[in-house]
Amino acid sequence: MLKFISFGSGSSGNSYLLMSDNTILMLDSGVGIRSMKRYFQKYGLSFTKINAILVTHDHADHVKSVGAISNDFKIPVYATEAVHKGIQKNYCVRKKINAANKRVFLPGDDTIEIGDFKITPFDVPHDSCGNVGYTIEYHDVVFGLMTDIGHITDTIRDNIRKCNYLVIEANHDESMLQNGPYPQYLKDRIAGGNGHLSNVKCAQTICECYMKGLKHIWLCHLSEENNHPELLRKTIEKEFQENGLRMGGDIEVDILRRRQPTGIFNLL
Repeated sequence: MLKFISFGSGSSGNSYLLMSDNTILMLDSGVGIRSMKRYFQKYGLSFTKINAILVTHDHADHVKSVGAISNDFKIPVYATEAVHKGIQKNYCVRKKINAANKRVFLPGDDTIEIGDFKITPFDVPHDSCGNVGYTIEYHDVVFGLMTDIGHITDTIRDNIRKCNYLVIEANHDESMLQNGPYPQYLKDRIAGGNGHLSNVKCAQTICECYMKGLKHIWLCHLSEENNHPELLRKTIEKEFQENGLRMGGDIEVDILRRRQPTGIFNLL
């Protein structure tokens, strides 16, 4: 058994679960604790069954509830040293992670084994204290999570090519961003090399890195002001067609909702 669920994806809060028969990983904890408790009850899930929380970076929409969940249920939190320090300084994280629950790794060097999963963190460019993505191996299957991507690196490309299942950022439509209401400094930050990935760049990267083993993609972290699910879908579909790929044929594609759970995807 391998299952995946998104509880929310976007600047309002990001959090996901990856579940096997014996192991449950939480990927980021940026959704409010009361909402998370409600979702867990709805889907018959238990916080006590979570084996670890993996954090991508220290921005509030990814870590807001990490201390509350970790401390209340004695769950270890894995992150870089820089991210742990950033969480300690983040005023949006009201409950800080107890020292006993902190686990530190070095992206690119460390491989973490937790229950059924073998986890490899790697660097992802973003304007945070340190942003990482993860590839997670379960037997001969690889699940990847890559969010808040300023630009595509060779490391990101290499990790996409390993994946059978992939969560990847498609944050904004470039035209909507540049013609929208944001101040210029914020537009520059989002579109810059340490900001967020556009729809077009996401689509191009998927096509560039596509391998036949890639079965399902979830597009995450859509901007509420600078993107729209239908516009994203059309952008992906157009790029796929130009590269001889069929959306829903060669690859299943889902767009993650900003504020609602997806329901549980059965991967295996």
